[in-house]
Amino acid sequence: MRNIDILVPGEINPDLILNDPNLEPRFGQREVLVQDFEMTIGSSSAIFACGAARLGLKIALIGVVGDDPLGRFMQEALRQRNVDTSSILVSPHQKTGVSVILSRSGDRAILTYLGCISALEADQIPDALLARARHLHVCSLFLQSRLRPGLPSLFRRARNFGLTISLDTNWDPSGKWEGVLDLIAQVDVFLPNEQEALAIASAAHLPQALDLLGQRCPIIVVKLGEKGAIARCDNETVVVPALPVQVVDTVGAGDSFNAGFLYGYLAGFPLRKSLELAVVYGSLSTRAAGGVNAQPTLEEALRYVSR
Repeated sequence: MRNIDILVPGEINPDLILNDPNLEPRFGQREVLVQDFEMTIGSSSAIFACGAARLGLKIALIGVVGDDPLGRFMQEALRQRNVDTSSILVSPHQKTGVSVILSRSGDRAILTYLGCISALEADQIPDALLARARHLHVCSLFLQSRLRPGLPSLFRRARNFGLTISLDTNWDPSGKWEGVLDLIAQVDVFLPNEQEALAIASAAHLPQALDLLGQRCPIIVVKLGEKGAIARCDNETVVVPALPVQVVDTVGAGDSFNAGFLYGYLAGFPLRKSLELAVVYGSLSTRAAGGVNAQPTLEEALRYVSR
């Protein structure tokens, strides 16, 4: 029985956000007071899962957390947002990862403790779970160092169960992008941002990157930030401008964008409508601090999408 719309194997950690327009940390044992603090759902995989669930899809997230307060916070916060957490693995030996975000006007610094973030391995994802899903979505490729080597095998298993597959690599800090072109050839939808697309394709210009990537994957969807997004499928290329909003925080906007596009993809929307929903969903998600706090409902998002 396929009772999962999207299965997400991924990293699970909270974000601790310290917010002040004039934030300036000082060493030398000097204490600095800040205006605001929030602990919220972090990690690309979890933010995506929450966005897709907010749109009404049935989402299951599998990853690893520690047997600690941060791990329990994440599981409860995800459950409250209708994400199925029953497959999450709890490690008695590792701590839950965490990102501390120092946020000030127009800029932020992020300090991340990996902990369990990189702990999930592909063979920990059982066939029985794959058999329940319609679609598999993978992101944060280069943070998930133990998952990455097993992805070709995981993708083949997913195909055997009839799943469609999407991939958002996020940035490769090493700049090598090892194996990425081969992985792209195994998926149905590839969702990079502009800088990632150019780097992976070794291209100087986006049309060139779209041409090369489009030879490997049926649907290429490129996030262009404040310029909106562009998508290509077969001979159709669609460009959608960004939705003007009062931006508070761009954390997780790309993951919300992905949730919007994949909702349209699974619903059978035309390419343009799927891309419009993606742009709207990503744009509206920036209206509040954190990656999930401003994610809209499907009804709200569709108000901005052409009929």
